Amino acid sequence: MENNRLVIRADQLYDGRSVHTDMTVVVEGRHIVDVTDRPCPGDIRGIVTPAFIDPHSHIGMERQGEPVLETETDEHSTPFAPLHNPLDSIYFDDRAFADAVDFGVLYSCVVPGSGNIIGGKAVIIKNFAENRSDAVVSDYGFKAAFGSNPRMSTHWKGPRPSTRMGAAAMLKKYLSDIFRKQEQACIKKEKALYELTRPDSPKKGAVWAQREYDLALSESEWEIFRLFNGDKILKVHLHKADDALFLMDLKKKFNIRVTAEHALDICDSRIFNALADHGIPVVYGPLGASDGKVELKNASWRHTARLMASRAKFGLMSDHPIILAHHLRDSLKYFLIQGMAPADAIGLITLKNAEILGIDHCLGTVAPGRLASLIVWDKDPFHLGAYPRVILAEGRIIRDRR
Repeated sequence: MENNRLVIRADQLYDGRSVHTDMTVVVEGRHIVDVTDRPCPGDIRGIVTPAFIDPHSHIGMERQGEPVLETETDEHSTPFAPLHNPLDSIYFDDRAFADAVDFGVLYSCVVPGSGNIIGGKAVIIKNFAENRSDAVVSDYGFKAAFGSNPRMSTHWKGPRPSTRMGAAAMLKKYLSDIFRKQEQACIKKEKALYELTRPDSPKKGAVWAQREYDLALSESEWEIFRLFNGDKILKVHLHKADDALFLMDLKKKFNIRVTAEHALDICDSRIFNALADHGIPVVYGPLGASDGKVELKNASWRHTARLMASRAKFGLMSDHPIILAHHLRDSLKYFLIQGMAPADAIGLITLKNAEILGIDHCLGTVAPGRLASLIVWDKDPFHLGAYPRVILAEGRIIRDRR
């Protein structure tokens, strides 16, 4: 490496879209500056993939080696908590971070648990960060939950649903009330500003109108309003087909951006196709976990074939600690068994996850201009014993086993 320039010779390059042989990846500073088939001496050699991205995780909130009573994945004080930020519960000394980085999982979208109807923010973080000060990649959206989880929290504080219809009604009312209050505030502001066109109107009227508009909603309501203007996305926990269909109705009613998280009990490609038709990506998984509730009674790894046969856009999660984050790559085997090409499988936990999370402009593929977050493997990553030889995190070598 010279002058902060690193040359990687890739015997094979899985770039997030396809696979190539005998490639050269050139890194300068934090970014990839060239990807070429021109041979040249390299500082590092191996099989190269983009860093892995986990789109749904509780890492740092439910921590390795701590009693279950220490978990911070769910806040019991209220069913609607849009201001709650998982970053405020993460301890970066959770050893799961080091394990995740060891196997190339460098980024996670961390979400609160699923006992609340809206549990809090969804935040994309760097798993290799030393602490919270430089950890955040993006304040992505919010976590919501359908199905059995919210109705199993009736002993928590605040109004709680005991049925799925109760949870649905509470969510629709919550969103409707915020939308209606904001709409009314807009009308009042427009009327006040219209009055300013009168010759005798005081100039302070514009300030008053803006102040009344700003005070129309509480801080938490303004956060949720970011769903309505398209700034944020609602990540919705669900497993059953009927809950997926309700999500489609909710998206249509409020014209908001949503993703379907988990979807493990869905065994019909037509449901996945319907999600695709409604513009709803699927964040699938966790695959290989114990199915500990009735709404997963029909779940099976074999449903990956139905998902693959559909038009749905999908990525793959760990749901750490349900599947440990560093096992994310291992879950790709279920797609390979169903006939997915290896390059497409790598794409599930790199480019597809980056696209769903809206960070594909900087991560998820190996291309000029992207952040140099890369894994250099000692052998093909689908080999059972494959292990990262070198890991780069935004241009910096953070693991080196040469």
